[in-house]
Amino acid sequence: MERPYAPGKWNTRQILCHLADTELVLALDLRQALAEDHHVVQPMDQDKWAPIIDAYGARAALDVFTAVRKWNLALLAVGPARRHVQARDPPERGPMTFRLFIETMAGHDLNHLKQIESIA
Repeated sequence: MERPYAPGKWNTRQILCHLADTELVLALDLRQALAEDHHVVQPMDQDKWAPIIDAYGARAALDVFTAVRKWNLALLAVGPARRHVQARDPPERGPMTFRLFIETMAGHDLNHLKQIESIA
């Protein structure tokens, strides 16, 4: 859990903590995006959040990620149909549809899963 996938990079525990943090932030963004017209997604500076994750264990991070992901998927399963056409404006990426926002987050997860696989 503590070996990084490359020198100077995160280890498995830190990646799991980052995924849990990101899923928590996504939970708020999803709900605001569905409730507000032209919601602006607030950027998350992972480098500033990184020192905080040393307080958490891998099991706790995985538990949080799993629970919040299930909650988010339930929301997406029953959310309003208009979610696929609304624009989101993350400042670092520019305007994007709600669908593209979700696809981007899925790609984020896949990237980190590849990192964990390389450690394993």
